[in-house]
Amino acid sequence: MTRIAFIGGGNMARSLIGGLLRHGTAAASLRAAEPQAAAREALGRDFGIATFADNALAAAEAEVVVLAVKPQVMPAIREGLRDALQRHRPLLVSIAAGVRLDQLERWFGALPIVRCMPNTPALIGAGATGLVANARVSPPQRAQAQHILDAAGLTRWIDDEALMDTVTALSGSGPAYFFALVEALEDAAAAQGLPRDTARALAVQTCLGAGRMLAESGEAPGELRRRVTSPNGTTQAALESFAADDLPRIVARAVAAATRRGGELAAALDGQERP
Repeated sequence: MTRIAFIGGGNMARSLIGGLLRHGTAAASLRAAEPQAAAREALGRDFGIATFADNALAAAEAEVVVLAVKPQVMPAIREGLRDALQRHRPLLVSIAAGVRLDQLERWFGALPIVRCMPNTPALIGAGATGLVANARVSPPQRAQAQHILDAAGLTRWIDDEALMDTVTALSGSGPAYFFALVEALEDAAAAQGLPRDTARALAVQTCLGAGRMLAESGEAPGELRRRVTSPNGTTQAALESFAADDLPRIVARAVAAATRRGGELAAALDGQERP
């Protein structure tokens, strides 16, 4: 029974804990550290796991420690946690966006570390997560990390850490792009006179159905697009409008901007360490 400690008890930690329990992990093997008393009590009450106010106590004797905190919180937790991690040398799994493996090694020591980038649909078990490991992570530890993140949805390993900023821009930020598209569809239909609640319901269900078709059919998106595009029909008219506005270039610029920002956030954390 692998002992897993979560540092941070926010939404992402809750989604992973809940997913692990649903997939058969014993509550006795899970523990969490959360500084806010109300959130800490809720974790214990909702999941039946041990909770702590102190990070080092939660991490003591854990075989896997999951850093489920925001990047800007890292400087505040690393001093109190480093000694406990060095004593027990667990697998360290970080879901802090943009925090690089070399930064984690510098802050917490020479440990086996897996850096992950989940997204918010993990909260409903439909997440998409990219993972990258340092050279100290053994095959069984890779399997442990994947098991934890599999509880929240799909996982994919990335060989080159430099591509994790692209993963962040694609799947980490991607749900917001989708929500923006649904907003735009709703607004456009409402502007044409459709009642807004009907416009939203149809837009949401259309996107849900299209996503399921894409996931379940195994077909490439371009092929599915071609199948629903009749020559000189309504779909072709809309797609030609997208093409005139150069939709692929719009999306490429957006993903590039998000990728650059991921690198900037990591650099900003480096800057916090300089005198």
